[in-house]
Amino acid sequence: MTNDFIKAFNDVLEDKGLPEEVILDAIESAMASAYRRAVNASSAQEVVAKLDPKTGQVTIFAEKEIVEDVQDERTETTLDEALKVDPEAELGGMALVESTPSNFGRVAAQTARQVIQQRIREAERAAQAEHFEGQIGEIISGVVQATAGRHGVTIGLDMKAEGVMPRNQKIPGERFRVHDRVRAVILEVKDTPRGPQIILSRGHGSFLRRLLENEVPEIYHGVVEIRGIAREPGRRAKVAVSAMQEGIDPVGACVGIRGVRIQNIVRELHNEKIDIIEWNPDPVVYISKAISPARVTGVYLSDRPDSTRTATVVVTEDQLSLAIGRDGQNARLAAKLTGWRIDIKSLVEAAADSLHKLQEDAELAEILPWAVGEAPAIEELLAKKSEGRSLSPEEYQQIAYFVDRVEKRTIEVQAEADEAELKRIAEAKAEIHPAAFEMMLADSALKDHVFNILMEAEYETVGDLMLALRLEPDTVFGLPGIGPKAIENISEVLAAIEFPEVTEEAEVEEVADEDAQAEEEAEEAVDEEVVEAESEADETEQAEVESEAESESDEEELSMDKIFDLENVVPGAKEDDEDDEEFSKSKKQKKKKYVKYEYDDELGEVVAKKRRKRKSTDDWDLDDYDAGDW
Repeated sequence: MTNDFIKAFNDVLEDKGLPEEVILDAIESAMASAYRRAVNASSAQEVVAKLDPKTGQVTIFAEKEIVEDVQDERTETTLDEALKVDPEAELGGMALVESTPSNFGRVAAQTARQVIQQRIREAERAAQAEHFEGQIGEIISGVVQATAGRHGVTIGLDMKAEGVMPRNQKIPGERFRVHDRVRAVILEVKDTPRGPQIILSRGHGSFLRRLLENEVPEIYHGVVEIRGIAREPGRRAKVAVSAMQEGIDPVGACVGIRGVRIQNIVRELHNEKIDIIEWNPDPVVYISKAISPARVTGVYLSDRPDSTRTATVVVTEDQLSLAIGRDGQNARLAAKLTGWRIDIKSLVEAAADSLHKLQEDAELAEILPWAVGEAPAIEELLAKKSEGRSLSPEEYQQIAYFVDRVEKRTIEVQAEADEAELKRIAEAKAEIHPAAFEMMLADSALKDHVFNILMEAEYETVGDLMLALRLEPDTVFGLPGIGPKAIENISEVLAAIEFPEVTEEAEVEEVADEDAQAEEEAEEAVDEEVVEAESEADETEQAEVESEAESESDEEELSMDKIFDLENVVPGAKEDDEDDEEFSKSKKQKKKKYVKYEYDDELGEVVAKKRRKRKSTDDWDLDDYDAGDW
């Protein structure tokens, strides 16, 4: 029986791939449950099962009350039995004693089978979840087990786990058959009552990233870095890469010799087209490369604070369809890769827009007199193009130069206007009390309907409302539902709000900082004087000793106590001590505080007040202060 148990136990360990402690814990828990069912024990009673893995023997320990006369063997035991396990056991106490039934082995085996299997399954699922959660974002390989159309593809993985690839995570056009080996990236691990559900993907951008890391050693070792990926699975993808070391061609490293590396990835992705471009910190250069394979004539950026970042890309007419791509695919991928909203125009269309800007914007026309003089010639070229006649390369170049000058100057004028607007907003905001931006409109005395209208207009704080009234009052008073009474209510409420005065704590702290800095400078100056004094004393001491040594040869009758008299050798020693005492006294005096803190009944808060020094004494007068100093 022992050999059979050990063999069966080892088979379970090998088959399930679980630690020995997990299997033992599952069996012991099942045996404890079997004992409770066999003797109908209460759930409040503590029951512990112990399994010997060498013999397969199961021992049950149950908590029982210690009594003199046992009435119920399930819950009571004698003092002699209790002393065998607990030498300090007493009558009336509780003890955990052995309670294994005589025929428990066979009964427990039948009763605990399902419990053991359930515990092992739970442990197996927990191990699977922990294993695959640590591999999220990594590529794994599996075998197709089922290809249900509505539920996706079921793939068998390691540890007897199953992964599911939904239809929206597949590469369009791919067809799988049972027993096909498939590579995919782990996208997510969900915890379900039936165990962990592993979601796989071949259409996610991380799958392309991992394929590049596997095929390109430079990316795996960090020499080349992937800056961004924009992908439409099965159709096209754009990847921006950059070199982390000089002398490395990032695009060439990804493509490989004769395109071997990138072709392996293309075949894995069901012949998906991949554009590898070099990342550049300059948005103009980066966007120009992202539009590839189309050749770009010019890129003009508009990065206004109150709108999205827009890049206007100008290309020649023969490059327009290539820049946009089929169904706008190339433009979409470029916008997703760069993070800019891209507006692609032909050179003729951009020239017409530039002429319209000169006609509509008098300020721009005044700034660009050259463009105004060049406008008639550009209009003639555009009319010639509209008639179907071809233009020479020089004429195209003339149009491109005109568009470049006008667009760049337009962007500069807009940037200057935005900067002036931000400055105006900052100045208006500085005139409003800071506490106004912390006070919510709900805390004000506005009428309910006025409050609702302002909240719909996204005015959340009193400061926001005050700022809008200072900048553009018509936008507030022109809101639907804001009439004369509402305007009167807003004006009265804002005029009645009183904000606490700002104490000059910053000024006090600045004075304290200046005093502290002055103390440090004084300490440094005194330290330098002390060092100089010590060096002079050392030189004096050395000179005196030398002179005394010479006089010793001439005057042998001179006594030893006079030669080594320290006061004669270092005459400035006592003076230095006195200077140190005076310095320490002045330092202590400087450490006295210049500020005191008192509670102001009128303001209802603690304020800082400067202290003034009496002229007649060295003490500080805490009561006499100048109100104008704080």
